[in-house]
Amino acid sequence: MTSTRTVTLCPDPPLTLHEAGDGRPVLVLHGGGGPASVAGLVAHLAGHGHVVAPVHPGWSGTPRPAWLTGVDDLALAYLHHLHDRDLRDVLVVGSSLGGWIAAEMAVRDTAHRITGLVLIDAVGVRIENEPIRDFFTLDARGIADYAWHDSERYYVDPAAVPAEQLAARQGDMGALRVLAGSPYMHDPKLLRRLARVDVPALLLWGESDRIVTPAYGRAYTAAFPNARFDLVAGAGHLPHVEQPEATFALVDAHLSAGGGGA
Repeated sequence: MTSTRTVTLCPDPPLTLHEAGDGRPVLVLHGGGGPASVAGLVAHLAGHGHVVAPVHPGWSGTPRPAWLTGVDDLALAYLHHLHDRDLRDVLVVGSSLGGWIAAEMAVRDTAHRITGLVLIDAVGVRIENEPIRDFFTLDARGIADYAWHDSERYYVDPAAVPAEQLAARQGDMGALRVLAGSPYMHDPKLLRRLARVDVPALLLWGESDRIVTPAYGRAYTAAFPNARFDLVAGAGHLPHVEQPEATFALVDAHLSAGGGGA
């Protein structure tokens, strides 16, 4: 069974949630590309538990309160949501920006509601000599070249995109710039704080990602005390889109081995 609803959790922002499946709570957090970029991941994980997939405020036309200006605000809002619904033994899965939010949630989870993490080509930390590509400086061709393994397949000519879709993308990018534009796509303190996050973590990386490279991903993984790094061949920044079968197989193996928590 699937459903979509909006809940208001004062003083937190209203959240639009897509929910599917039954069992263990699985929070799926999308990246800058919006909820459509994790739709396949949501469908797959619904076979493992009860998936809760929020639309980040400001994406897809949803309201973003003026005070919500940082990833830390989102991380706290989602933690409050877990608390208010009394969700426990939660697996948090995040792609790109969503992985950053997941990591920020984990360092703040003093109630120990999160028992597992899966971060997919996550941003959020500063790694010496491995800068995060400035997404805002790239045109459509640059995005295809840096974000995808098969850039020709995924390149979209802006001239062929309907005006309403372009406007929606611009709205999403505006929200992304507010939340993650300065300092660009990272929290300077997060890397050091990850040493206190001892839940099992799987970090998956597309081998051809040039937004955040596999070397960045390995350094990110090393900051966790209980983490594993896996590389997905033939994929870029969104391996769950380019190579879904291989990505899902790695997630399933991690969960079957007990790497996802309790």
